[in-house]
Amino acid sequence: MSSFYQRYQQMIAQDELQPDADQDRCAQRLAAVQEELEAVPPKGSILWRAFGKKPEPPRGVYMWGGVGRGKSMLMDLFYENLDIHRKERAHFHEFMLRVHDMIRAWREKDPGDPIPKVALDLAQDARCLCFDEMVVNNSADAMIMSRLFTGLVEQGVTIITTSNRPPADLYKDGLNREHFLPFIDLLNNRLDVLSLNGPTDYRRERLGGVDLWHVPNGDAATSALRNAFFRLTDYSPDDAEHVPSEELQVPGGRTLHVPKSLKGVAVFSFKRLCAEARGAQDYLCIARHFHSVLIVGIPKLTKENRNEAARFVTLIDALYEYKVKLLASADAEPDVLYTEGDGSFEFERTASRLVEMQSDDYLALGHGTEEQADQ
Repeated sequence: MSSFYQRYQQMIAQDELQPDADQDRCAQRLAAVQEELEAVPPKGSILWRAFGKKPEPPRGVYMWGGVGRGKSMLMDLFYENLDIHRKERAHFHEFMLRVHDMIRAWREKDPGDPIPKVALDLAQDARCLCFDEMVVNNSADAMIMSRLFTGLVEQGVTIITTSNRPPADLYKDGLNREHFLPFIDLLNNRLDVLSLNGPTDYRRERLGGVDLWHVPNGDAATSALRNAFFRLTDYSPDDAEHVPSEELQVPGGRTLHVPKSLKGVAVFSFKRLCAEARGAQDYLCIARHFHSVLIVGIPKLTKENRNEAARFVTLIDALYEYKVKLLASADAEPDVLYTEGDGSFEFERTASRLVEMQSDDYLALGHGTEEQADQ
């Protein structure tokens, strides 16, 4: 029995997870992938040469289903327990940004086709690639994905990915979708496509009965957000001092410190996000990387805070676009948060979005389910 599957069963036994038939089916398939990957000796070793030829890679896994069904949890648990040297886990959007950077770099070096070279470079670094939230929303990605992932599979890379949609619905109605169809065929033919569509949305269940917007700032609001964080992450309040932080890579070579980051949930102060000089790239990076964001200490904004208000508008636009769940503490309700100063009239749209983001309809949406950019 793989260490991943043992850990999965242990979490059920300890009431950290609920028994779930769809999850168990996916977990058993991932356990088999782990055992196959770990059975291959390290590249270049004596045992590797004893194989006589390059070993066949295990088939990949494509897990799809509604928000909160446990896809990311299973993939993260698989990745943490996978005992091989060359592995990588990335949010899909961030991975594709990296791929486009690699394509540009190869075009500067060599006028030939860069995609096979990029696939080879990626395969040198990882024989198992794990992607969270596969969603295709622009033609630039759609045009290269079939050739890129065909190259990765041919190089022996095993792909594990999650998505809110079945393969056939990826890039649905997108521009020049006919060029994307071979990628859908690749997913169906070279990966095991498994659905997690049980009746329980575990993420929403954890937020059941939880207020998302707490007024005013203070000990009570901070305590409520702290409890919500532990409900979302299954992290013990006894270990509050040991919640990990993260340095988020922002396009352009900068980093953004995330004070608390766990299982796709991030905690920030308003001061860190909006009082410091930040822009759309920072906020989009946060929105792509985290499915839930907690913001502590939002003040009532005045005309003296017009810069902070403008940044807050940009932040909320990014979170809204990627359907991020927002929990916050503030000194005022959204509709009276910023009523005087430059842009206060335009802020009414932000206030409306803040209210919508607390609705059941919004909470039911999957992370990253923004409108197709090329439609």
